[in-house]
Amino acid sequence: MKRVHKKEKEQFEKLFKQENIDHFEDRFNILEVFLQTEHHVTAAELVQLLEENGYEFTPDFVRDTLKLMCRFGFAQKRKFNNGDVRYEHRHLGQHHDHMICTKCKNIFEFENEELENLQAQIAAAYNFHMLRHRMEIYGICSKCLKDRAQLMSLVNAKQGERFEIKDFTGGATARMRLLSMGLRIGDKIDVITNLDKGQLVVAVDYNRYALGRGMAKKILVELIRR
Repeated sequence: MKRVHKKEKEQFEKLFKQENIDHFEDRFNILEVFLQTEHHVTAAELVQLLEENGYEFTPDFVRDTLKLMCRFGFAQKRKFNNGDVRYEHRHLGQHHDHMICTKCKNIFEFENEELENLQAQIAAAYNFHMLRHRMEIYGICSKCLKDRAQLMSLVNAKQGERFEIKDFTGGATARMRLLSMGLRIGDKIDVITNLDKGQLVVAVDYNRYALGRGMAKKILVELIRR
């Protein structure tokens, strides 16, 4: 990777001087700090990293430099699941995809040549000229899964997860209410919507159910790992 970064710096110097970009030395220092991190950083996080390395640049100047770095292909912007705009390295000839943990928000990069070939084959089968592609897989990382309780209330479930109903709490009235809706112990349910407020929408087989948060708290479930 050091060899790649050395080449990036050489290309940066050549292009920025060729295009007469102002404040070259300052922008070069920003590039160097940016290349030191393998994380996907926001502009504010990059400002903080620069300060930790002894540099003081205004947020506007850092954002302007990032914009130029994206324009010339040294960085690229990402916005995962409508979150903050983040920046990552863009090394020529290299491509990777991402897995995003919806709990801790960590982003994991991965490369898979078989997957790349399959996507090219699918595009060719549809006579489609592929210019670029992006894959993002949302889920829960192994650390968060390990930290998670085995048995939990449905109200704490994440959208897209699948569970098995293990028990009902809240007394006979709540139990009868849920049974009358068609929910039973042993049912496999998919969480369609859970926005941390308002109703949850779940599905059992081909039926959808809207549950109030109070009722969802009374349903104990166990995660089904796919």
